Amino acid sequence: MRIRRDAGFGNRDGCAPHCKLLAAGVEYYHVDYVGLRKRFYSAEGEMMATSINYEDLPPVAPEFDAAALRANILDSQRHGQPYREFTRRGPCRTGHWGGRCAGLHRFLRGKRVTYWGRTGDQHTEWFPGVRAEPAT
Repeated sequence: MRIRRDAGFGNRDGCAPHCKLLAAGVEYYHVDYVGLRKRFYSAEGEMMATSINYEDLPPVAPEFDAAALRANILDSQRHGQPYREFTRRGPCRTGHWGGRCAGLHRFLRGKRVTYWGRTGDQHTEWFPGVRAEPAT
């Protein structure tokens, strides 16, 4: 498999997490906060699944709150949270933040993340500094 297992989400060398994943062969990935799994996909159709093994994750809330989700994302961007803390605090969990999503797809080449709730409500967030382009 071309997707490297050491892709990680770290940011120690100044490379944003998404550029490390792209360099490792990942085109997009899916995070399932209900099933506690991440699935990484390459442009060649390869897939690698990993578990989310963080302790003390609050449950996914039944309702989706796009405004709270947006505020949580901005707070995380401003304060540079490590991935583990971002997952623990939100944006998709009840408790401290409560953005209330059940999962997300992060499209690295498309430079956006789509979050969704348990009822199908969704919110797309563009990477910082990227302007949304209309679909063609």
